Amino acid sequence: MFTKILIANRGEIACRVIATAKKMGIATVAVYSEADKEARHVQLADESVLLGPAPSRESYLVADKIIAAAKATGAQAIHPGYGFLSENEAFAKRCEEEGIDFIGPRHFSIAAMGDKIASKKLANEAKVNTIPGWNDAIENAERAVEIARDIGYPVMIKASAGGGGKGLRVAFNDKEALEGFTACQNEARNSFGDDRIFIEKFVQEPRHIEIQVLGDSHGNVIYLNERECSIQRRHQKVIEEAPSPFISEATRKAMGEQAVALAKAVKYQSAGTVEFVVGKDQDFYFLEMNTRLQVEHPVTECITGLDLVELMIRVAAGETLPITQDQVQRNGWAIECRINAEDPFRNFLPSTGRLVRFNPPQQTMYQANTSSLLGVRVDTGVQDGGEIPMFYDSMIAKLIVHGNDRNDAIAKMREALNAFVIRGISSNIPFQAALLAHPKFVTGDFNTGFIAEHYAHGFRAEDVPHDDPDFLVALAAFVRRKSRERAAGLSGQLPGYGVKVGHGYVVISLAADGAHRYTPVHVDEVVGETGAAQVVVSGKRYQISSPSRLNDIVITGTCNGQAFIAQMERGSLKNPLALVVQHNGTRLETMVVSPRMAELHALMPFKAPADMSKYVLSPMPGLLVDVAVQPGQKVQAGERVAVIEAMKMENVLFASADGIVGKVLASKGESLVVDQPIVEFE
Repeated sequence: MFTKILIANRGEIACRVIATAKKMGIATVAVYSEADKEARHVQLADESVLLGPAPSRESYLVADKIIAAAKATGAQAIHPGYGFLSENEAFAKRCEEEGIDFIGPRHFSIAAMGDKIASKKLANEAKVNTIPGWNDAIENAERAVEIARDIGYPVMIKASAGGGGKGLRVAFNDKEALEGFTACQNEARNSFGDDRIFIEKFVQEPRHIEIQVLGDSHGNVIYLNERECSIQRRHQKVIEEAPSPFISEATRKAMGEQAVALAKAVKYQSAGTVEFVVGKDQDFYFLEMNTRLQVEHPVTECITGLDLVELMIRVAAGETLPITQDQVQRNGWAIECRINAEDPFRNFLPSTGRLVRFNPPQQTMYQANTSSLLGVRVDTGVQDGGEIPMFYDSMIAKLIVHGNDRNDAIAKMREALNAFVIRGISSNIPFQAALLAHPKFVTGDFNTGFIAEHYAHGFRAEDVPHDDPDFLVALAAFVRRKSRERAAGLSGQLPGYGVKVGHGYVVISLAADGAHRYTPVHVDEVVGETGAAQVVVSGKRYQISSPSRLNDIVITGTCNGQAFIAQMERGSLKNPLALVVQHNGTRLETMVVSPRMAELHALMPFKAPADMSKYVLSPMPGLLVDVAVQPGQKVQAGERVAVIEAMKMENVLFASADGIVGKVLASKGESLVVDQPIVEFE
């Protein structure tokens, strides 16, 4: 067994590998860029080596520097994590040539699966289902109909040079195939000057389901069940779960056996994933093989009780797999939510900056410890007060739960999201909460088009309907009443000026457009029980009891006998008197006042926000990489104005109307904050 390994990665996956190495008694070496010198993975490792400047092409992607760091520290093996150099055939080969063990598959396995065309041919040879199709140009419409019949309807007719929706048709019968072929050919000729047409099977209501495989250097390969990864946004996974709520036992077995056959065909050793697209009738076809550890590996660890990172290390050290296929378990249900530093209400733009507060829910499951299950686990590479740099991926944590069944796992995940405190940057937690509450997600009725279908116009606050909005009102009144009780109990108050607790309040639900809602509430203390009160809202009674302190952000307790977790904060950016309640993805900004104060508040004029239409504002924190206009320049609507870069994304800003540039307020190379003006029009 190795005595020291180097982790050629950063963030949560580097921390994850370190956890297993520590358990196995293996010393660890972290590598880091200048942006990551204070990062959590650097603090957790036994040694650390600076690679270079912040951009990954100058640090984490420089193989020479990583090999040199391994040699300088005496590391016998390198774990690449995922991303960066994890599926780089040349890097794996270089490690082998330098006498350093690569904790992953052999370079020839990476090469075989890295080429899309070669991997499909290999899959065919290994008797793995591939999407049936005709990959040579089809000469005429009659021949297209014959081919479509052979493949089996429905089929997708595609132009070789297609794009932007042009030269693409789906046919469900001979007539549609005949007409579709002619239409695609004409569109392709006119749009691209290339009228070559191909046909392949159209998978209806596709799901993305993947099989985790594990092989050793002695020819043994097993599969560790499947993961359901169909909840995706722009081809990026958002929620993963294991097992899948969709496939049958027979489909699971068939997919698993085909994945093993493919892994054996490329002499696969280490952890890997074979991805399939699965149709509504459970017909499944090979997509690709990921020759590395997956982001979503923890859900497999939960249901199997195996530490995948440990097994990767043992295989790399030449050990035989410790279990056989018939010993692979499938216990309970696991779900993982990716917590990203992005603003779901601003079209998921990256959000960088300092983590003023980072307080994950209480963990009961831990990395590298698969004996404690049926709980909550947080995999992260950040910590309270840390900085989220603009140079890397937006994922800052993975929230994993393991339940007895799917409904139990969903309930645990909703509770864990309620308890996850992130301040200083925006996160996608409200979006995750909305997905988990969606009726179709709860029933398992979804496919890869789920988010595009249900959130076609982006994500808005109203897309998070709360099961009981009056509960949020009651909770705000409860907290205000408790603070009044505490204030009334302070000694030394002047006679006649003491704080009066009172029973009648009005909860003002504040709206950005001034259309505030005024809800009268009545609050009574519960005799003989501290930290409890009965709140009446719109005729409904809420008996709330909580042991939380008044300055706690996370409020736990019971309401009418049911346990709850919510977040409560005093003051917001716009209103220092506000009480902000967050629960199940819904955020409510309130003021809890006396009836008379509510009357006066209703008379206050609404102050409309400043007109910023003549400015181009930065929609996110980031680096201004280009300003395409100059003062005095005439600009038309839709013309490029500036480019901002953050978290591997380039965001081009366009003029929303015709105008003349008055001033350029930010310069190229400047780091911008949200809503910072870049250009002002006259």
